[in-house]
Amino acid sequence: MRYPKLRELKEAIKSLFSKPYTSKFPFKPHEAFDGFRGKPEYFDEYCVGCGACAEVCPGNAIKRIDPIEPVKNKTEPQMRRMELRYDMCNFCGNCEAHCITEKGIQLTKQFNLALFDRKLAVEEIEKELVICELCGTILTAKDHLRWLARKLGTLAYGNPTLLLVSQRELIPVESGNQGAEMRRPDIFKVLCPKCRHQIMLKDIWG
Repeated sequence: MRYPKLRELKEAIKSLFSKPYTSKFPFKPHEAFDGFRGKPEYFDEYCVGCGACAEVCPGNAIKRIDPIEPVKNKTEPQMRRMELRYDMCNFCGNCEAHCITEKGIQLTKQFNLALFDRKLAVEEIEKELVICELCGTILTAKDHLRWLARKLGTLAYGNPTLLLVSQRELIPVESGNQGAEMRRPDIFKVLCPKCRHQIMLKDIWG
């Protein structure tokens, strides 16, 4: 009969009085360590709807969905939907690393993502859009412009669009009706860069 080595016997006795190395799953939920790349989630209070996460996603798991035909001067808010399909996500962390607010989208510690229906594997958020008051082009999300105005501080006063969007939160101002052609008062409307360029040329050169 072969006797166990003293080292093996020592390890066996030691293991009887030590804590287990593994977790108690499934009897107790496993807690992931800090920095674990789990399910990505949007956080409404930090997300500004800029779409940076969709631009850097290598697996095309994130989509920025805007209205096909936005309507200018529409009373009802027009929304941008950020849609994330985490069944296509490879958990690389690019979305979190490139988020301009650094907290708009985060990889959580949630790892139990099994579903019977893949249609349910969707994380989404909606943000109100800002539309050019002359041509109807989508500028960006309203929260994005607010964030830029706060980031720039007093420098935001050099951009009429940022100034108007931020000031209208305090003093509601009607932009007025659109004339038959571009006029100088149109400078004080929320405009896309192309329309503002044309108005400035008309104002300077007539």
